Amino acid sequence: MAKQEAPKKKVKRPTALKRDLQNKKRRLNNKIYKSKVRTAVRAFEESLGKGDAAASDAKLNEVYSILDKCAKKGIFKLNKVSRTKSRLVARSVAKA
Repeated sequence: MAKQEAPKKKVKRPTALKRDLQNKKRRLNNKIYKSKVRTAVRAFEESLGKGDAAASDAKLNEVYSILDKCAKKGIFKLNKVSRTKSRLVARSVAKA
């Protein structure tokens, strides 16, 4: 009978380990920004529900700022940011 060799354990190279760390950092950062966007949009929609135009404009500016930062950092694609902004403004105009 032939001897069976134990399967060799793969060892990650240092570059792969570094890449894993970078990906974890980026993932956490992206998660933070996406959460900020969702929270800001939710606050904007609540201000629309209350009917306060000044407050909803302020909240809309907040959402714009966060979305633009996300586009700049590459978290969201530019088309997604533009589409989201357009939909929010449409919602704002419809309520006014």
